[in-house]
Amino acid sequence: MVEIRPYGSWRSPITTEFLVAQTTSLGDVALVCAPGSEPEIVWTEGRPSDGGRNAVVGRRGSEPARDLLAAPFNARSRVHEYGGGAFGSADGRVYVVNFRDQQIHRVESDGGSTALTAAPTCRFADLSYDRARRRFVSVIEDHRPGEREPRNVLGAVHLGGARAPVVLESGRDFYAAPRVSPDGRHLAWFSWNHPNMPWDGSALWVAAIRSDGILTERVQVAGGLEEAIVQPAWSPDGVLHFVSDRTGWWNLHRWREGRVEALTDMEAEFGRPHWTFANPCYGFASADAIVCSFADGDGWHLARLDTRTRALTPYELPYTEIDQVHAAEGIAVFIGGSPLEPASLVQLDLETRTPTVLARSSATPVDPGYLSEPEAIEFPTGGGLIAHGLYYPPRNRDFVGPPKERPPLRVIGHGGPTAAASRALQLAIQFWTSRGIAVLDVNYGGSTGYGRRYRERLDGQWGVVDVADCVLGARYLVGRGDVDPRRLTIRGGSAGGFTTLRALAFDDTFRLGVCYYGVSDLEVLATDTHKFESRYLDRLVGPYPARRDLYRERSPVHHVERISSPAVFFQGLEDRVVPPNQTEGMVEALRRAGVPVAYLAFEGEQHGFRRADTIRRALEAELYCYGRILGFEPADSLAAVPIDNLPE
Repeated sequence: MVEIRPYGSWRSPITTEFLVAQTTSLGDVALVCAPGSEPEIVWTEGRPSDGGRNAVVGRRGSEPARDLLAAPFNARSRVHEYGGGAFGSADGRVYVVNFRDQQIHRVESDGGSTALTAAPTCRFADLSYDRARRRFVSVIEDHRPGEREPRNVLGAVHLGGARAPVVLESGRDFYAAPRVSPDGRHLAWFSWNHPNMPWDGSALWVAAIRSDGILTERVQVAGGLEEAIVQPAWSPDGVLHFVSDRTGWWNLHRWREGRVEALTDMEAEFGRPHWTFANPCYGFASADAIVCSFADGDGWHLARLDTRTRALTPYELPYTEIDQVHAAEGIAVFIGGSPLEPASLVQLDLETRTPTVLARSSATPVDPGYLSEPEAIEFPTGGGLIAHGLYYPPRNRDFVGPPKERPPLRVIGHGGPTAAASRALQLAIQFWTSRGIAVLDVNYGGSTGYGRRYRERLDGQWGVVDVADCVLGARYLVGRGDVDPRRLTIRGGSAGGFTTLRALAFDDTFRLGVCYYGVSDLEVLATDTHKFESRYLDRLVGPYPARRDLYRERSPVHHVERISSPAVFFQGLEDRVVPPNQTEGMVEALRRAGVPVAYLAFEGEQHGFRRADTIRRALEAELYCYGRILGFEPADSLAAVPIDNLPE
């Protein structure tokens, strides 16, 4: 029997314990091919219940999946701090970057590992096997003591003998995606320089590899200051393919006989911003067939592209979110999810078009009666433009709200800020909707999935456009009668944390703001962050220090007197992207100003929480604060959170 209870106070089977004990995050994926045997599928699983480590899992054919490396091995690169591309393969063997020492290790059959490199100042990512010379070509980030910032290069790591990496290419600020051609005669990669980020402008290069392994005859194939390249890859017959946004959308191209040819020309995205390494959206089933994914207004799709006719034929699949696409003869592997299915590792038989789920990010299914399906919404925003979001109404088969009551709203301003709201089932969202709290996941101007012009809406306008879109999205739902205008909240992490704090300081729409490792002082971020993002604000805000006035005007820490709504902060104490001093300065300023504020800091956590205890405590603390400030009694048993300056 359905019970009437106030929104926010519904009992839910999606508990914090369920979230950390029954879920993993699926990361890097690879097809490990050895002559004479079927490919082995290898992937990483982020396991909160195992200290947040990334386990390496393998599966061959119908054999059960197995861990390839025993704990405490943690497959995670720290190049650019965001990592990705933590493993590669050579002649059927798997090689992995270990988080603890950032060195490359060979996976042994007994679950152990043997170090391949011994370069303590170096970090490695994105390994490409050069079979002709028995070496990996890798992105290397060298953190030498005393240098202002690390040095990024392309280097060679030999599988036997010498352990010191050999620098092959240097001189630019950043490198990504080294790819050796099938015949071993050429290397492709893309690179970019400060102040650009890779999605602003990058250059695709090809060089000949001499017999002694040295690069020569470099040619810039595509790209520039206003053209972003991602995902270079060689077809089996040695034709270089890549994704470029030269048309305003990330489309597939190839370089053949010295000319660039477009293979697709759609208002759709066949790529994503290069925040992490080895994040492919396409792979080769043969020399003439590409299995590719692309995003349009209906989400992500998987399709077969015939490179001879350029015919694009979608596969009829139930997935609206697709990532990590790999292909080989007869099969494709990808991570797919849908509103009712969590992210899963899927193998697709290309002949029968039959998908088989190999692993799920949630081991235990949730009754659909507790799941809220997102509604894609469009709403008017500044300048006569349209913004986008995913709206999740409250849903729980056991409860409904009182007839005259509207639910609280939790607006999410995503990080990045070039990220995008996912259409895959996210239990971290269902945690709230199944308790009677509505959620709006906003794809504010700057988000990926809507073309380059939409991404560029944030240029010079960070803290303005994103805030306006979050505010107007919430007001749009109020206008429709979906949510309670007196109980609107905003939550964000990293860049989304900045959006959250700006919304509290420059608008009175939100009753509460929740900030996870967010930016509060743009000057501190410009002068005290890691190399990858150290010039990001040049485009988002303006050049520093020339526009120091704008940095101070946009920084929430300088406008504490404008904040009256309570704020809750969560911070990892080992965060190098947004160091703890950002959060601690903001918290102290709010305390002095008499604003209700709560602060929870976590030892051992970095940018993004990975440990079970941290995730559990943060979610429960956030729920406690919602109940205390918005005026409902959660059904969960929650530890109290000290909220300074909050009247009893």
